Amino acid sequence: MNMSQIGRYLFLAGIIIAVIVGLAGDFGIPNIGLILVVLGAVVGFLNVSGAEARTFLIAGIAFLATAGALNGLPHLGESIAKISANLSAFASPAVLIVALKSLLSTAGD
Repeated sequence: MNMSQIGRYLFLAGIIIAVIVGLAGDFGIPNIGLILVVLGAVVGFLNVSGAEARTFLIAGIAFLATAGALNGLPHLGESIAKISANLSAFASPAVLIVALKSLLSTAGD
């Protein structure tokens, strides 16, 4: 198993954890937010190559900018707010890592 495959599995795990915890609660797991942040940082290092960086950054920025937009929906707002907060905790460090890698790559050219 190479690093790219590990990154894919961690990406899927982060999304699944974020959605399940958003819908059903944290099951008594302490620091679930920190776990999502660490998973996101690892995904940013392992899963996004130079060729994918621009697309990933645009999608990540768009998601983070609009993550809370559906929170006000009646009956679904609370669940959606929890899921989007968890997904934001997962995506933010990945976007930050990819942005820093892109900046360093650009500065080195």
